[in-house]
Amino acid sequence: MKLGSYILKRSLLMLLVMFGVLAIVFAIVHVIPADPVGALLGGNAPPDVVERMKEQLGLNKPLFDQFVDYVWGVIHGNLGNSIQSGRQVIQDIAEYFPVTLQLAIASIIISIFLGIFLGIFSAIYRNRWIDHFSRIFSILGVSMPVFWTGLILLLVFYYILGWLPGTGQLSLFVIPPEKITGMILVDSLLDGNWEAFWDGLRHLILPATVLGYAATASIARITRASMLDVLNQDYIRTAKAKGMPKRIVIYRHALKNALIPVITIIGLTFGGLLEGAVLTETVFGLPGLGRYIVNALLVLDYPAIMGGTLFIALVYSLVNLSVDLIYAVIDPRMRV
Repeated sequence: MKLGSYILKRSLLMLLVMFGVLAIVFAIVHVIPADPVGALLGGNAPPDVVERMKEQLGLNKPLFDQFVDYVWGVIHGNLGNSIQSGRQVIQDIAEYFPVTLQLAIASIIISIFLGIFLGIFSAIYRNRWIDHFSRIFSILGVSMPVFWTGLILLLVFYYILGWLPGTGQLSLFVIPPEKITGMILVDSLLDGNWEAFWDGLRHLILPATVLGYAATASIARITRASMLDVLNQDYIRTAKAKGMPKRIVIYRHALKNALIPVITIIGLTFGGLLEGAVLTETVFGLPGLGRYIVNALLVLDYPAIMGGTLFIALVYSLVNLSVDLIYAVIDPRMRV
């Protein structure tokens, strides 16, 4: 199958998945026995005010008509207006998502380098001290809750040692950079504001480490298992028998062929970081997309809930598509 045909096929399947997500989320949100207008106006609001608000939000229409209107709006890039903020949901997402994206990128960079490093050396030195350390490290990373790890790191590195700042994106007296992308580090570089860059980087270390720890554990275990499988292949033994240097055998032949499952877990992990950063954002006071959706859930902000969920599903699908395309670059057999 040609690459263009493959991308077209996957894009059509992605649209089908997005429609399914939209229908499921819409059904779940509207089946919940709750009144978003009552949550917004309070229980003592006059009936005429409640009716006007329902009419304004389109909640007085039949459920099927509401669904058709919402799908039509999504097709035209309109996710509706947030009940809580009064702005378009797409504007809120554009404001909050860059914070989550910056955190997820920093976390996945940490987890990729540390996870692949531990996985490779655990496979090379199987059943030795570094393998045992990697196993314990991975078990702790998977089992410890994110909010607990975040609180412990805040207690140690912020409160006790004072090495790193606490919550937020910047210190109180640091002048923020001009908002261009919404990501503090990128905007600081573009604006030439080095004070904000270094301060933002110090603020990012703890939340990125916390969020990337569990991802590191998963990547390390998958890398180890894949490397052990490849190292036992005949062509690896042949390369060793020819006297090829160990470093070339491991990094040029074994690692490249072991990366397929690793890339899969990295893609899925990155998608999970984008959608699951809410606890980290809450502990470290970061105004990201996860906190935005949780706040929308608390006040029954239907458009924000559906729009945020749909956007996360879109990002997750695009990440999976990118992973499939990377396969073809790494493994030529995937191009056929």
